[in-house]
Amino acid sequence: MARQTTSLKRYFPIFDWLTSYNKDTLTSDLVAAVIVTIMLIPQSLAYALLAGLPAEVGLYASIAPLIIYAVFGTSRTLAVGPVAVASLMTAAAAGQLAAHGTPEYYTAAILLAFLSGLMLTVMGLLRLGFMANFLSHPVISGFITASGVIIAASQVRHILGIKGGGDNMIEIIHGTIENIGQANLPTIVIGVATTVFLFWVRSNLKPLLAKIGLTGQLGAALARTGPVAAVVATTLVTYGLGLDQAGVKVVGDIPTGLPGIAFPSFDLGLWSQIAVPALLISIVGYVETISVAQTLAAKRRQRIDPDQELIGLGTANLGSALSGGFPVTGGFSRSVVNFDAGAQTPAAGAFTAAGIALATLFLTPALFFLPKATLAATIIVAVLSLVDFSILKKTWSYSRVDFAAVFVTIVVTLAFGVEKGVSAGVLLSIAMFLYKTSRPHIAEVGLVPGTQHFRNIRRHDVKTHPSLLTIRIDESLYFANARYLEDYVIDRVVCDQPIKHVVLMCSAVNEIDMSALESLETINTRLSEMGIKLHLSEVKGPVMDRLERSHFLHELTGQVFLAQYDSIRALLPDADKARVA
Repeated sequence: MARQTTSLKRYFPIFDWLTSYNKDTLTSDLVAAVIVTIMLIPQSLAYALLAGLPAEVGLYASIAPLIIYAVFGTSRTLAVGPVAVASLMTAAAAGQLAAHGTPEYYTAAILLAFLSGLMLTVMGLLRLGFMANFLSHPVISGFITASGVIIAASQVRHILGIKGGGDNMIEIIHGTIENIGQANLPTIVIGVATTVFLFWVRSNLKPLLAKIGLTGQLGAALARTGPVAAVVATTLVTYGLGLDQAGVKVVGDIPTGLPGIAFPSFDLGLWSQIAVPALLISIVGYVETISVAQTLAAKRRQRIDPDQELIGLGTANLGSALSGGFPVTGGFSRSVVNFDAGAQTPAAGAFTAAGIALATLFLTPALFFLPKATLAATIIVAVLSLVDFSILKKTWSYSRVDFAAVFVTIVVTLAFGVEKGVSAGVLLSIAMFLYKTSRPHIAEVGLVPGTQHFRNIRRHDVKTHPSLLTIRIDESLYFANARYLEDYVIDRVVCDQPIKHVVLMCSAVNEIDMSALESLETINTRLSEMGIKLHLSEVKGPVMDRLERSHFLHELTGQVFLAQYDSIRALLPDADKARVA
């Protein structure tokens, strides 16, 4: 029975927190839900337009995913929904298959969410959460920075009231310059004024509220109402002055009512065309989600299960697709707001979904005259916080390899679009790993006087002996670096006649694969032909278990020592032993 309960909580984390749910927790979750709902309504509308979809689709994508994540997710404060980067990737992928505004485009967006959800759920069931580690943080930072620039630039056309578009900076700049003569003055006034206002709200409203005594949850709630205030004000101005007749583009008619069930397309040809973009959206979305979830969980000493998060995010995307939405992920800004507002459990997300549903039922008619420039300003202000070019300076000073990866990711994303950018990021992350591990740090070590410790002869004043060469390997041995070790050892001993013993110090070796084993056998054979014995020291238990299942230890010309210090005591003559030790 206990095992069944544990298994149930493993796949349905809702049972982990629901049993201790009480009135105080309910109050905290409801307050947080109100604050996040206020923030999420204009964001959802804006990100739908960024994805090239009708505004109401953003609301649809903010209902079912939040409810489903409350059942399957392990983060107590993560808020799932449309985000800027996933919306841009959706637009880039769907735009290659159909024109904006067509039923085929909407079909592609729904299928992206469905396939992304399916992939994430399967990866979670197979416990493949570790795959996110193959995307390095610098590369992800570079990709998000470049994506933020593209997203902000893509919204300039809405601020100016002109046509344009494009999936990369070259196309966006070309389209803007080509149509700049068609700029609409009322639209520019609305767009620029809203942008300035939102920037001011972000940095100044909360301190201002604190000065007049509005602090705590009420102050936090009011500080987040900037986008809502902008929506209300610009909608009233546009309606009152008839600016829609003066060329100001408005959202227009938004259908009232909850989303129905939407079945994804089962056209296998479309599936094959959209599979790779869906995988890329899955990877980026999961990395962003798990990063936010772990950061917030650490602040409360809570635990996140990476594999279950795959299932939580995957099922949330499946729910988004089946309710007519597009790909969703864990948003940084709304999750932080949810955390700061005092959310205690994922129920806060479910309550937020209820708030969005009420807005879909009753508020959408009031948004007819909402200027698209206002939503564009909301996006610009939100995504510019993601832009961080300081990562270039940090990586340049710390690691030129990391700098090269970040720089290439940024350039490829800006020049060729987000899909090629994230593909480059994935490939560069893997290439960086292979490059670094294919050339492991190998140090010749000696005995620190008066101790039993061994250190690099180039960094420390240590004792060595001409007949004994000790090499420390600071990496697991596998197919990519096996030959490197082989060449290093042979090059070191050639023409060095006094050497009679070579000891490989394996304290940092966690694994030796078959290719590396063959290289060790080659080293053993070639050293034997030179009259040199090969020894191992400080071999870890799991590694030793594998070596014992091979013929290598039977053919080894030397010994295996428990500690490196034991090799000196065993291999050096008494007179030399005393001098070295």
